[in-house]
Amino acid sequence: MKLAMWMLRHSTSCLERRLCGWQSLLKQNGRQALGCNRNIYSETGTWERDYRPETRKSVEEYWHSRIKEQFQIISETDKSKPKCYVLSMFPYPSGKLHMGHVRVYTISDTMAHFQRMRGFQVLHPMGWDAFGLPAENAAIERGLDPEEWTKSNIAHMKEQLHRLGLCFDWNKEVTTSQSDYYKWTQFLFLKLFMAGMAYQKEGLVNWDPVDQTVLADEQVDENGCSWRSGAKVEQKYLKQWFIRTTNYAKSLLDALEGLPDWYGVKEMQANWIGACTGCYFDFELKVNGEKVGEKLAAYAFFPEAVYGASHLSILPSHRLLHGDSKLRHLLQEQFVSDTDCRTPVTAVNLLNGQEIPLIISAKEEFEDRLDTVIGIPCVNPEDSAVAQKLGLQWREVFETLPDGTEKLRNSGEFTGLDRRSAIQAILKHARDLGIGGHFTSTKMRDWLISRQRYWGTPIPIIHCPSCGTVPVPYEELPVPLPKLKSFTAKGTSPLSTASEWFNCTCPKCKGPAKRETDTMDTFVDSAWYYYRYTDPHNSQKPFDTVLADFWMPVDLYIGGKEHAVMHLYYARFISHFCNDQNMVKYREPFHKLLVHGLIKGKTYRLPSNGRYLKNEEISFSGPDPVHAKTSEKLQITWEKMSKSKYNGVDPAIVVQQYGIDTVRLYILYAAPPEQDILWDIKTDAIPGVLRWQVRLWALVTKLIDARNAGVLPCPDLLNEKETSEAKRMWQSKNYAISQQATPRVILHSREYEEALVALCIMMAPMAPHLASELWKGLSSVQNKFFTLCQWNTDVLLQQWPSVDPVYMQQPDTVQMIVRINNKVCGSVNVPQHVVKNAERVQELILQSELGIRQLQGRPIKRAILSPRATLINFLVE
Repeated sequence: MKLAMWMLRHSTSCLERRLCGWQSLLKQNGRQALGCNRNIYSETGTWERDYRPETRKSVEEYWHSRIKEQFQIISETDKSKPKCYVLSMFPYPSGKLHMGHVRVYTISDTMAHFQRMRGFQVLHPMGWDAFGLPAENAAIERGLDPEEWTKSNIAHMKEQLHRLGLCFDWNKEVTTSQSDYYKWTQFLFLKLFMAGMAYQKEGLVNWDPVDQTVLADEQVDENGCSWRSGAKVEQKYLKQWFIRTTNYAKSLLDALEGLPDWYGVKEMQANWIGACTGCYFDFELKVNGEKVGEKLAAYAFFPEAVYGASHLSILPSHRLLHGDSKLRHLLQEQFVSDTDCRTPVTAVNLLNGQEIPLIISAKEEFEDRLDTVIGIPCVNPEDSAVAQKLGLQWREVFETLPDGTEKLRNSGEFTGLDRRSAIQAILKHARDLGIGGHFTSTKMRDWLISRQRYWGTPIPIIHCPSCGTVPVPYEELPVPLPKLKSFTAKGTSPLSTASEWFNCTCPKCKGPAKRETDTMDTFVDSAWYYYRYTDPHNSQKPFDTVLADFWMPVDLYIGGKEHAVMHLYYARFISHFCNDQNMVKYREPFHKLLVHGLIKGKTYRLPSNGRYLKNEEISFSGPDPVHAKTSEKLQITWEKMSKSKYNGVDPAIVVQQYGIDTVRLYILYAAPPEQDILWDIKTDAIPGVLRWQVRLWALVTKLIDARNAGVLPCPDLLNEKETSEAKRMWQSKNYAISQQATPRVILHSREYEEALVALCIMMAPMAPHLASELWKGLSSVQNKFFTLCQWNTDVLLQQWPSVDPVYMQQPDTVQMIVRINNKVCGSVNVPQHVVKNAERVQELILQSELGIRQLQGRPIKRAILSPRATLINFLVE
């Protein structure tokens, strides 16, 4: 693929003939285009000599549906071929594509075509990340049904994708808001719940005190106020659902080592996870020796020293002091600001039964995101100071042997183990008991998935007054999302207003119960969609293991850098979990990751108030743009395209103006995928891309004219100069087909035809419509030399060109041209392996017959070896 892109980048400079630009063609032929009906070769059998705007439109109209039909035919699963899974991150159905969408899907579409031509069985699916806040906001603001709003947007965006000529496996389409998808999201939640990985506890939320509802972060403005009521948002503790992603932190961190380069994303993931050197242990809380029904997970920096704990420390901001805990008032009574406060609450370590006091720390924060830590004086001087100040007792748990080895003592069954062995043994024991023991970092928190919103996947849990928290039986999935008339509810989730749905029967005791009214974070939906694509119509399970194992892992995953941490982390977590559940063979879901840059547009702002201006508010008459009314100089920057910044570009307008293939070529040419594209049509490369297409069309026209003129081509008819010209073309390999090639070389040389064929095939994944028509033209050529392709089938069905083994063979010796004072005086054969060694080449030249004859006895001021050609120039007196 790199060769093809390199070829495309260099073709413009190597096609030497100066042709008129596309813009001049528009001006020259504008009136003619309105009044004529040009038809292309594929329709008429007559080759159109010039590639004009109307020709381009005819080509794209003709080939648009045919390319899609070809794609569907070759998309049928053929397990005899090697597989290639090309996946672009699926979009939220906002209703309108932007240029960022066009970029990511152009890249994935190009790669899908490319891999098919290389002989791979390709999966290139598309779907919709359809749950989320915008649909619910639209429902509240406009009185719309979120489902109908979403379906309408999907239909519109599918039509937009269709117009762009993108070839997706639409028979694999998934929509996360449809019950046939979220049924299996609920299934995976239940798997997590049954494995002890999903649990409920209090967590902080954004609370609107006026509307009495929970707000997403996006609904809180920069002043900390509600987007709807304008009230100052409060932080409030509510019961939330969490997934124990911290249990997999070490696994996810270690697995990064086995992945290829991810454009810096691996480092971002590793930094986000952090060093996994400690772990959590579960404690049971007591007051006056009586259990209070509260458990607390506390972090141990040195798990092997847990038997030496003296106390448990919590922050003053901990949920036990501010949430709905039974201990809230007791702890608040004990709290004194800026003081380490011992409380009457004790914590029993479920690993060893040790009972230690609960301390409210004088600190405002612990390391990173911790709020509960185990105080172990023998390994931490700060813990030792707290314990001594409060009169707490602890045990020394390490002894140092004469050889420097540290071993455990006073540590129950682990006494006598060295520290390294003790860590593994203690953590395994804790995991076996289900009370923690998983290596994690101080940065990581469990994944909060609860959302007090309507438009999301319902959490399949029932709350029974007798049985407690009860999972919905698998056979009763999906738990449907009920229809609502109102999507706002005071003090609770909107789902609680659907009384018939909300009130239910407990699956265990058959008594009255209530459904969970929280819905899942949309990151849960997108954490497993790549698996569903492999088997999207399965009604018996999320996916068939055999199919998933055939297609997974994703060979190329394409998306924006904004998803480089959270989405990838959650998706990798689900994949690791499914592997542990024996649902899939592979642990990591993605092999190669391509993180694309943004497409940015120019923005104009008033420095005085920071307001973005529309183009009609700006005067461009002077050397610098100014505000049309006040003449104030503007702040000009490049920013991500946005409606609010008035720097967006409508893809439909760009495609209508320049064509699908031009937009595709420009996006692929303008910058490497990982870099940003600065979109400025006045100075952009689009005119160059248009001229390149015109030149390529002209190359094919020349060959058609030459070969259809009635003269039988014969390489033996070329004279020495023409043969050398053809040989240079072969040596340049594909990218240097000059339009200055003589007519006889075009007619008689095998090299010109083969290079043009290879160029047409290699441009096909990038500009499929133009390449398809050019291929039809090449197919019409009489007396073709090239026989290694299938001329009776279209270009996208051809095999990708293979490397010419003869070209790759390096000769033992190379002819080095010798110049003296810039004048060629002959050549000398030198060994291939020394051609870049200036001293060795000079020595061999001086020892040769030519050197003895021309240079012996003459003072040499300097010898210059060309870095690009086999040429050396001697400057002599």
